[in-house]
Amino acid sequence: MRPVPPLDVRVRRVYDEPSAADGTRVLVDRVWPRGLRKDALRLDDWAKDVAPSTDLRKWYSHDPAKFEEFRQRYLGELTGGPQRAALARLRALAASGRPLTLLTATRDVEHSQAAVLARLLYQSAEPEETGGEAACFAHLVCPECGAVTTEGHRPGCDAMIL
Repeated sequence: MRPVPPLDVRVRRVYDEPSAADGTRVLVDRVWPRGLRKDALRLDDWAKDVAPSTDLRKWYSHDPAKFEEFRQRYLGELTGGPQRAALARLRALAASGRPLTLLTATRDVEHSQAAVLARLLYQSAEPEETGGEAACFAHLVCPECGAVTTEGHRPGCDAMIL
């Protein structure tokens, strides 16, 4: 059995100058970044299906105070069929042994979907001592309140009325 190479997943702004050290460059935004020509980006892939929904993106509005709830809702969205397939593609790219650079137009990359994805990729590469990877349980996270549904919704959550 061959040893698994350590993951090298990076998060950068799409507006930053491309670097040879970037490895595979994947845009993880749903919409094309403003002011950039497609041929100028030096992009290997555009993973639109792994990006947050338009509704979630608009709700979040890149407000760092909402980041934890955004992260939980976003993980819930990643359980859909197209999202799982796109996530599996990112996992394969990350496991290839080459660096994987997740690109976003967001100014605050630490509070972006790219940061959530990078963390998720690292978590899924770790030994499964805690019962599996985060995306396996993402379907249990309520997209309205962010609570684990098997433990009950948070007070005032509209989803618990349904």
